[in-house]
Amino acid sequence: MNNAEVIVIGAGIVGAACADALSERGLRVAVIEQDIAGGGATAAGMGHLVVMDDNAAELALSAYSLSLWKDLVGDRPQRHEYSGCGTIWVAADEEEMEAALVKAQTLCGHGLLCEVLTPAALYAREPQLRAGLAGGLLVRGDGLVYPPKTTRILLDRAMRRGAITKRAQVTAIEDHAVVLGDGTRHQAQHIVLAAGVRSSVLLPELPIQAKKGHLAITDRYPGFVKHQLVELGYIKSAHAASGDSVAFNLQPRPTGQILIGSSRQFDTIDPAVEPAMLQRMLRHAASFTPQLKELNVLRTWTGFRAATPDGLPLIGPSSARRGLWLATGHEGLGITTSLATAQLLAGQIQKEKTRIPYVPYLPGRFHG
Repeated sequence: MNNAEVIVIGAGIVGAACADALSERGLRVAVIEQDIAGGGATAAGMGHLVVMDDNAAELALSAYSLSLWKDLVGDRPQRHEYSGCGTIWVAADEEEMEAALVKAQTLCGHGLLCEVLTPAALYAREPQLRAGLAGGLLVRGDGLVYPPKTTRILLDRAMRRGAITKRAQVTAIEDHAVVLGDGTRHQAQHIVLAAGVRSSVLLPELPIQAKKGHLAITDRYPGFVKHQLVELGYIKSAHAASGDSVAFNLQPRPTGQILIGSSRQFDTIDPAVEPAMLQRMLRHAASFTPQLKELNVLRTWTGFRAATPDGLPLIGPSSARRGLWLATGHEGLGITTSLATAQLLAGQIQKEKTRIPYVPYLPGRFHG
């Protein structure tokens, strides 16, 4: 490992994507992960690939990354358990329908395929939705994957180019080096920190906060819903800076199972499933799809999103240590934006021109 030019800390999907992008450029890469590759937030998340447009930088990053996902998946979707199901943003009332129209205008303006749905068109596509909804917006290019599979594919690709992986705990980051749990010190020209919420354990000064989320998955009910369904009110809860919240987010997995989300909690690092929060989330989901109450839930779990104050990830050099680069703080968009993150980071390390500007994601924006 001492021959590595780059040490990547974390083998979730962001770390794996960084290893892939850097090894593709001919760099010698070592990846260190203390648990299982593709575990942590990568395994806990919903795996949605969704363009988000809360601000121009988020739209640029997520749209760029979705184009990279389409290239990666190619004509072998089953390898990633990929489904191009699209997303329907569901409008509960006329105010949310106005928000859907604004979203449509924004996304169409960036060349993304959208369709505004009247109530009749909405129910024709998703008859399980409750009566009385105002309509919705179908974003056709969105999809979903099973992230641990893709993580393994990216790591394997990097390893075929000579990258190595090591299962160990990083206990400290130094200038151009990491210290492991066994006391050994390993040097490299570049250190990439891609450890999600664990990043702030190694660097407490990072502006990262953990957001806990609950998820549930049902038995197999093929055809119950056909698109990823998200309420337009989701945006308000997803970017709240405090307080507990739930939002309607339903996914038809390629297995025929239904994945149910979502919740957000602050000020806790307890991974235990909380029955009260889980029940609140499931009731809210059933308020949009009443027949959901009749389905059998097989498993529930939690995960932690690494959130920054402005909702954008940290991609670029860190002033905390010499040779340190950050690829963390993606909150709920880590799966979606992993591939673009890797390209922007590798581009900076190699001093290349990047397809989109990386300035909005630079860590230095929080230090004046």
